[in-house]
Amino acid sequence: MKKLKNYYMHLRHHQHQHHHSSSSTERRWVFPLAIGSMLSLFLLFLATLTSPEGTPILPFYRSVTTTYSVFVESKLRPIPISTLPPPPRIAYLISGSVGDGNATKRTLLSLYHPRNYYILHLDLEASPQERLDLKDFVRRCGLFKRFGNVKVISKANLVTYRGPTMVANTLHAAAILLRECGDWDWFINLSASDYPLVTQDDLLHTFSYLPRDLNFIDHTSDIGWKDHQRARPIIIDPGLYMNKKQDVFWVTQRRSRPTAFKLFTGSAWMALSRSFVDYTIWGWDNLPRTVLMYYSNFISSPEGYFHTVICNAQEFRNTTVNSDLHFISWDNPPKQHPHYLTVDDMHRMVDSNAPFARKFHRDDPVLDRIDAELLSRGPGMAVPGGWCIGSRENGTDPCSVIGDTTVLRPGPGSKRLDTLISSLLSNENFRPRQCV
Repeated sequence: MKKLKNYYMHLRHHQHQHHHSSSSTERRWVFPLAIGSMLSLFLLFLATLTSPEGTPILPFYRSVTTTYSVFVESKLRPIPISTLPPPPRIAYLISGSVGDGNATKRTLLSLYHPRNYYILHLDLEASPQERLDLKDFVRRCGLFKRFGNVKVISKANLVTYRGPTMVANTLHAAAILLRECGDWDWFINLSASDYPLVTQDDLLHTFSYLPRDLNFIDHTSDIGWKDHQRARPIIIDPGLYMNKKQDVFWVTQRRSRPTAFKLFTGSAWMALSRSFVDYTIWGWDNLPRTVLMYYSNFISSPEGYFHTVICNAQEFRNTTVNSDLHFISWDNPPKQHPHYLTVDDMHRMVDSNAPFARKFHRDDPVLDRIDAELLSRGPGMAVPGGWCIGSRENGTDPCSVIGDTTVLRPGPGSKRLDTLISSLLSNENFRPRQCV
């Protein structure tokens, strides 16, 4: 208040010095203006007076009010205001390797929604013909052509399993999505061996009610055995400098833990907010680049890079939800690969309330059961949602006729997902400081 007063006095003094030389003719209009202003204020005051019954005293004010009331009631129809938040947009990366072309197509159709964006990538180990077939599939599909929201990375990257080239490939896709795919809210990375357990209408409906800055990333600073087997060794990823896929190899020298940042580890599968993805690409405080250079010699870097960045970035460390949103069946203790899921795992998958599951063998019968019982998806079709208004008779694709793409028709999957998210965000599970 004192600063405001000093500023006001300084302004008055400045104006006085600036106009001190004005002639007396400049003051001629001041007195009439003051009188006019006082008269206007007095009339306005009278217009606001009311009788003890609460009605306006001045007749002209009452007549204006009555006329306006009649006009509103007789001429205008109230527009209903929706309490539903607008549905978000999800940006997906679906990645695969040699032989994953058809699985990538199937996963894409199971995840498709016109509001979302999709980046498909078959790495350099896949044949040029397999990548061309995937590109032709996207180009020929009338649904994808109409909305233009599916892109195939033409210049494939060589991706080494357990190597930093997996992180580089994820960052590549994220950069494309930021530059070319307009507005979106979350980035979700999946492989061709992943499959959804809920419809996109279920997912978008539930995520509509979430803060858009949340990051679903399974993480911990208690790296345990990974300290000896992953943090200390130094590896070289041949995918960084060769054009043929080979496994990583170890350097004999070992290293100590970093002191510039704290290491975190977790699942390689995540749902990241757009703001955090933007930060990892631009890295305005250089942390993402520094951590990326460290993880270029780290075994299984996809299980640590994003986790370490987000938990060491002050701006984002309190936005994490400790989950990868997947059902995965592991050995105890976990081995390098999880179990392949079958029909025998169906009930456990559903009971987990997770929106995604992995890993699946290509065209495993359990995928047909998920299509039939959870997604209502016909062979070779997209999962129907509120935007599909066509007939289902005689096996007709209901998405052949397209309605309003903002209309969602959530089903039982949304209730399962609501249960999971409510649990993850409960006071017992979600703390203000998640990165510990």
